[in-house]
Amino acid sequence: MKTETKVKRSYASQDFPDIAPIKERLRFRTERAEIVLGDQRMILMHIASLNDLRSELIASLGSQTARTLLTRIGFSTGTRDAQLALQLHTPTENIFHLLARGGQLHALQGVALVEMISSDIDIEKGRCTLEFFWKHSYEDEWHTGTHDTQSTPVCWLETGYASGYLSACVGKLMIVREVECRAMGFDACRVIARPASEWDDAEADLQFLQAPVFPEALVSKTRNPAGEHRTALAALEQSKSRSDIVGLSPAYQAAVGKINRVAGTGATVLLLGESGVGKSTFARLLHEQSQRAGGPFVAVNCATIPETLMESELFGVERGAFTGADAARAGRFELAEGGTLFLDEVATLPLIAQSKLLRVLETGQFERLGSGVSRQANVRIVAATNEDLWEAVRAGRFREDLFFRLHVFPIEIPPLRQRKEDLPVLIEHFMRRFATAYGRAVYGLTPEAMSMLLGYAWPGNIRELSNVVERAVILAEDGRALDAVHVVLMKNLPRERAAISHPAAPEPPHASTAPASAERRSHSLVEIVGALIKDRGLTLDDMENTMVEAAIAHSDGNMSRAAALLGITRGQLTYRRKRLVEESATVDDSDRDG
Repeated sequence: MKTETKVKRSYASQDFPDIAPIKERLRFRTERAEIVLGDQRMILMHIASLNDLRSELIASLGSQTARTLLTRIGFSTGTRDAQLALQLHTPTENIFHLLARGGQLHALQGVALVEMISSDIDIEKGRCTLEFFWKHSYEDEWHTGTHDTQSTPVCWLETGYASGYLSACVGKLMIVREVECRAMGFDACRVIARPASEWDDAEADLQFLQAPVFPEALVSKTRNPAGEHRTALAALEQSKSRSDIVGLSPAYQAAVGKINRVAGTGATVLLLGESGVGKSTFARLLHEQSQRAGGPFVAVNCATIPETLMESELFGVERGAFTGADAARAGRFELAEGGTLFLDEVATLPLIAQSKLLRVLETGQFERLGSGVSRQANVRIVAATNEDLWEAVRAGRFREDLFFRLHVFPIEIPPLRQRKEDLPVLIEHFMRRFATAYGRAVYGLTPEAMSMLLGYAWPGNIRELSNVVERAVILAEDGRALDAVHVVLMKNLPRERAAISHPAAPEPPHASTAPASAERRSHSLVEIVGALIKDRGLTLDDMENTMVEAAIAHSDGNMSRAAALLGITRGQLTYRRKRLVEESATVDDSDRDG
């Protein structure tokens, strides 16, 4: 069967960026049994082994589940490769060069040869439509050699990869659909990529990413009329309190999977995770998935209630129980009757309140303050904390018996730095929300802005990302993409705070002079490194090891803080540190042998 495609534009080789910078980032370190592309460790693997794995997945889990797993793995891989491409991208290059590097990485890794057919790209207007061929694809090569003609496409990993790569580059969820496949009898695999909001049947592809179809994605792209602006602001405030669960990454999917698993049981759930990861939204999702969804969802931030009022707030108070108690008042347990009570920052509960909470969990009963009458509590408890509860038990600040009562079904909510694959969909989610609320016509991000967001460690997690996008939308001009100058990250705030604390200090340079200052710093850094290479024979490995040691020393041994300084994950830093220690041990052994 012939591939019938009308070519809209002919692309010559000079349309594509030079592949040399990518090849230079591919290093073979046989002495360490390492292959490294950028800062990611790679492996060489037989295609036959990958095909065997694919066959086992299909046989064990079924075609639908196998396709979902492989598509999601591809999406994650594409996001990681996009980080490398964004690092290599320069302001003088056009956006097409950035997107084309995905095809070059595909070819370098032996996956497929990408041949462009047409493109329609305008990031500032939120437009990005591509059409291209995959030739010599290893995925369909296996099918065409061992199977009959298929009725559906088979390049699942490649589809996920291209979706992840393009999403990370343009800052919004892109769907890549294989409309023709060699396994279906065509001469080549033909692929179309466009934003999820522009596909009429996006759910057909999103099911393989296990991604929700966001209502915001269907919001009109026109600026809000003045009369609707106030309504949009009210909708924004309301939406901030609703479930805001968005993501595609394996870490996110694992947490949501546990929520769905436990939701219908009625068991007590303990949500663990850093501040800002979205524990309250996961708690609301748990409530909405449970059999108590028709009942109230009552959230209590235990850290905001004074210790003297904690008991009356939770369990209620009878008239005359203490001076000023002029009327009986129901507590949060009564208000949550038939629903879910969410205890946020539960580690801050005073010991007296802990004892009474333990009684409720053990007996299902409680008493109002000043009353001797027991009341039945038909309430599901969901607790959350960003502290190590077991450490609090060992320190005597938290009851051990209460810990075990709450620790029935713990769910770890991953920090944002461990789910970078979710950044494109989260950024799009927040950008649409705030653009609609504030009546702004902003739809995309420049590569420079996206590179900053992907390379940042996000100590404030989802809450920080939401604030950064909201601020950027406010700063941006209508009809223009969000740029790096609009992105204000927390690592830049100490200087601003210092300027506020010391009014006599000179003002920071104007935004128009920032690029020149950055250029001067860049030239200065190049000169310093050049002198070290020339005078001391500094190698790339020496520089990497020195930066690792310096970051750890500067952070007083705190690996998480050191990783944030270097712009990498804690796992990546631990890997580099371990390798550095092993190298030092090898050198010591060789010195002793000598």
